Amino acid sequence: MIRSPLMTVMVAAVRKAGRSLVRDFGEVENLQVSLKGPANFVSNADRKAERILHEELSKARPSFGFVMEESGEREGTDESHRWIVDPLDGTTNFLHGIPLFCVSLALVRDGVPVAGVIFNPITDELFIAEKGAGAFMNDRRIRIAARRALADSVICCGMPHMGRGDLAGFGREYAALAPRVAGLRRTGTAALDLAWVAAGRFDGFWERNLSAWDMAAGIILVREAGGYVSDLDDGDKMLTKGDIIAGNDGIRRDLLAVLRKA
Repeated sequence: MIRSPLMTVMVAAVRKAGRSLVRDFGEVENLQVSLKGPANFVSNADRKAERILHEELSKARPSFGFVMEESGEREGTDESHRWIVDPLDGTTNFLHGIPLFCVSLALVRDGVPVAGVIFNPITDELFIAEKGAGAFMNDRRIRIAARRALADSVICCGMPHMGRGDLAGFGREYAALAPRVAGLRRTGTAALDLAWVAAGRFDGFWERNLSAWDMAAGIILVREAGGYVSDLDDGDKMLTKGDIIAGNDGIRRDLLAVLRKA
């Protein structure tokens, strides 16, 4: 496939950050046996990957602003364009030596994601999408799953954990949905979950209490793969409200209806 100059810049940046994460991931298992554990090391790995992304993107598009998980917001002279950066989505997985994490990068124009890249450096799976150009994994076109019934569907979700989220509310949603679907999954990385919805691996996804960097790249991927994305009020405020639901139009609507009743 022929990539635009913008996508070429984005892919080069996430691949460079991914190489840094792979090197650091190789050290995590050794650190598991230490008394202090690998938490500080992983935090440094996260920040190092973010610095790489910031440096590479700033060189290519010096006027664009940034929203970064670790470093916060940095204004650019171009008020319309902002990079949304998550250098390590799936930090807990990384911390425990679980090879399921990614670099997530999106370009937002006037608040709307117009290009996104999600890269799992362990599997070397690169998901890319640009507005109007479709969605791809490793240069192969991807499409949303075509299943129409919840009973045939595998749905992915985010699950509240210690100190974050409404566990009781999630319990009601889980109890309402579990008897209606073929399976429920929780991977620990929202960005990859959305990429896998775009690729047809999951039929749907929902989660609450997310940040913009967890979702922005995944939103454009799902849309360019033919899917639908909304917040849990069936609106378009995912990046500001922090909740999201995705799938093909039928599955998304049926999933939303079950969650609302719960």
